[in-house]
Amino acid sequence: MQVSEANSDVDETRRTSDARHPRVARPVVHRRRPDVVSALTALERLIRRIPKAELHIHIEGSLEPELMFEIAERNGVRLPFASAADVRRAYEFRDLRSFLDIYYAGAAVLHRARDFYDLTLAYLARAHGQRVRHAEIFFDPQTHTARGVAFETVLEGIHSATRDAERRWGISSGLILCFLRHLPAGAAMETFGRALGYRDRIVAVGLDSSEVGHPPADFKDVFDRARAEGFLAVAHAGEEGPPEYIRQALHLLKVARIDHGVRCEEDPDLVAELATARIPLTVCPLSNVKLRVFPSLREHNLKRLLDLGLRVTINSDDPAYFGGYLLENFLGAQQALGLGRADIYRLARNAFEASFLAPTVTRRFVEELDAAMAEKTES
Repeated sequence: MQVSEANSDVDETRRTSDARHPRVARPVVHRRRPDVVSALTALERLIRRIPKAELHIHIEGSLEPELMFEIAERNGVRLPFASAADVRRAYEFRDLRSFLDIYYAGAAVLHRARDFYDLTLAYLARAHGQRVRHAEIFFDPQTHTARGVAFETVLEGIHSATRDAERRWGISSGLILCFLRHLPAGAAMETFGRALGYRDRIVAVGLDSSEVGHPPADFKDVFDRARAEGFLAVAHAGEEGPPEYIRQALHLLKVARIDHGVRCEEDPDLVAELATARIPLTVCPLSNVKLRVFPSLREHNLKRLLDLGLRVTINSDDPAYFGGYLLENFLGAQQALGLGRADIYRLARNAFEASFLAPTVTRRFVEELDAAMAEKTES
């Protein structure tokens, strides 16, 4: 499909998308002791009202089953599921690899710019409803170009949705092109070559997909080239992979943020380095539990990392598959780990300050956060 066809698809979608309203996921419900109900209610209200930024969201991972079926039907794609409920029942993952198998199967319904537009606008509508003011969105072009979908088609659909979301709701965004680490580094370099004509639409490059056995060092050349061309860099490391992968991402890829990074705790020297350099970690609590990085939210190390002085942020990763968007991750972590007002503030502020926004815009969002924190509400 040529870019002109992509634009036609997107224009058609803009005329009809106002009639659709993405369904909002329900927050996780936890039973509480009567003596702490008031305090938790106040914190929940605080979490719901404060402005937020999301720095770790895979747009393909926000494909809800209902939209998956809708897009599959209009594109004539047969799914190996009878219903959206059947899809959700399949979301029991043993590890990252078992998740990625179904993730790539879901992404296979996406063929036209309109599909990518609908997908992105649905996420941004939901994010807006959860008081997300800025999102930095991962997209995986190799997932689609391998199926014959043009790079331009993917980017045009996603980018057009981000522009429309900013116009409608005031939510800003940036796009991060991720390389699939289970594919050869040469394929990443080829994909980056296609991105060079779209510098105004892509803020950074990243590295994702199955981590174990695919160290960041393999991708040093493409990251060197991307940084030389003026792109910022991030990388998934230390989710299932060892702390050494975090070191490689920092020292070889020279990334500005570590995506996940929770296994840094196994190496005290690395923790000290991350704290001293103020390297942000884009932590995804519900994802980490769903993929069995931690047995439960109560055993997650987010609070410990925060207390160690690390620049932790909360994010949703692949929310359609892991049971919650940004709000649900905040609420779940607060309730499971006993996060207080100061913790919530630090997590929210960290995300704005770790974003790739201009300093003047970051300051404006932080001032908005400060004002929301200062609001007086009834418990």
